[in-house]
Amino acid sequence: MASKKSAEGVNLAGRRALVTGGGRGIGAAIAVALGSVGADIAINYRRDHEHAEAVAQEIRQAGTRAEIYAAALDDPEALDTMATNVLANFGTIDIFVHSAGIASSGATVVDTEEVEIERLWRIHALAAFSLCRRLVPGMRAATRGDVVLVSSAATTMWASNSAPYNMAKASLEALARTLAKEERRNGIRVNVVAPGLVDTEMGRRLARAAMGAEDIHDLDATAPFEHVCSAEEVAEVVTFLVSSGYVNDQKIVIDAGTF
Repeated sequence: MASKKSAEGVNLAGRRALVTGGGRGIGAAIAVALGSVGADIAINYRRDHEHAEAVAQEIRQAGTRAEIYAAALDDPEALDTMATNVLANFGTIDIFVHSAGIASSGATVVDTEEVEIERLWRIHALAAFSLCRRLVPGMRAATRGDVVLVSSAATTMWASNSAPYNMAKASLEALARTLAKEERRNGIRVNVVAPGLVDTEMGRRLARAAMGAEDIHDLDATAPFEHVCSAEEVAEVVTFLVSSGYVNDQKIVIDAGTF
């Protein structure tokens, strides 16, 4: 559920957004937050139709349009078909949020297979690049366009046993910084949000594997502001970015100053 704070003073009526990974976790919170302030939402998901449809229904109940599109983003043909269908159904997409992602297996560089490097790079970075190629030309003719790429505080920490994830997110951020400079003259803002540990399915797995916390909320007592970051708190920042007038080519780390 989008928080009231994220919606204060924001009106995205008439705008149309594509959120990848929008069926769960951070992507779902972003989709709901943008829909709650008037944007029509195209939700990409990989395979969990039930969760994606539940997110779409929540957005529809707020009075805006939401449609779901299944596509594995490491499959170029599926990605292209999804983009074609979204544009056919919505017309111009003027907000693109790339939130889809998966974690590394946790192996050292020496023990990591090249296929894992390629798969994470395709999902995190190449998919974002390919969708920007499809969506940005239409944004140029819109009143404004926004691209928000969801990275990670991992690119501040550079933790061991995370080469595929670190490399993929670094490539994603390189795309954002380059695109921001190219498209500023066309009224398009491109920014990065980089959360730390977030209370999502992926975050809960990380908390168990890396921190020994069976329940992620066992970490609340030692977390900044006495709670682990929520997906809705990340969505608040994304909502700000796609509605602010003068923020471009920035990376906002959402970790309460931990790193």
